[in-house]
Amino acid sequence: MEGPNALWQMYRTVSRFKAVRNFMFIQLSRYCPSLPVKNWIYRRVLGMKVGRHTAFALMVMVDVFFPERITIGDNSIIGYNSTLLTHEYLIKEYRLGDIHIGSNVMIGANVTILPGVTIGDGAVVAAGSVVHKDVAPNARVGGNPIREF
Repeated sequence: MEGPNALWQMYRTVSRFKAVRNFMFIQLSRYCPSLPVKNWIYRRVLGMKVGRHTAFALMVMVDVFFPERITIGDNSIIGYNSTLLTHEYLIKEYRLGDIHIGSNVMIGANVTILPGVTIGDGAVVAAGSVVHKDVAPNARVGGNPIREF
């Protein structure tokens, strides 16, 4: 990209209308106490693929610009105040990557999941972790950078 850093040029990659609309619905979902209502918003308004009985805790922040790039299987838990990012705006470029979270996955509180990551079925990610690479099915990971334990 030419010119200022990629974040200054974000509206070349996503419309202002989409960004504002998504932001409003994500903020509503962050504070909503009803899991079925949250999942309805994620599925029907934001275009995410969310499995049955998946639970998003209070204050979860999904990607504002590209939430439709997030897929989560059945019966998974996304912990309090976690962040799921499918984009990165860098100095000279921006990157997109899908997030795939399997079924029966436990994401602890305050976890950040970066673009392009797949977390396998049955995995557990410890609170406060930064997930920058794929996590194998049934793995137990934590830390920054994440490592298996």
